[in-house]
Amino acid sequence: MITVEDVEHVAKLARLRLSADEKKLYTEQLGKIIDFFAELNAIDTTGVEPMSHALSVTNVMREDEVETPPGHEILLKSAPDRDDAFFRVPKIGD
Repeated sequence: MITVEDVEHVAKLARLRLSADEKKLYTEQLGKIIDFFAELNAIDTTGVEPMSHALSVTNVMREDEVETPPGHEILLKSAPDRDDAFFRVPKIGD
């Protein structure tokens, strides 16, 4: 059972200032949430396998494949300006 003192304690930990009406409201709401968990605990789950997702999940990503990266010359072919094995870019600033 959730009490007003419990709500005040949690509010203090969260550094929240609650009015008396808010404390009463949150006490009722949190009490309902705890009651719902009690209902869930009463359900017989014998034989139900644990799962990480409610729906079946499949990986839509492709398989990893090792590829040799292209050489410097192939990459530098598209450079508008180059200096030996480097891209040359316009100077920015002083």
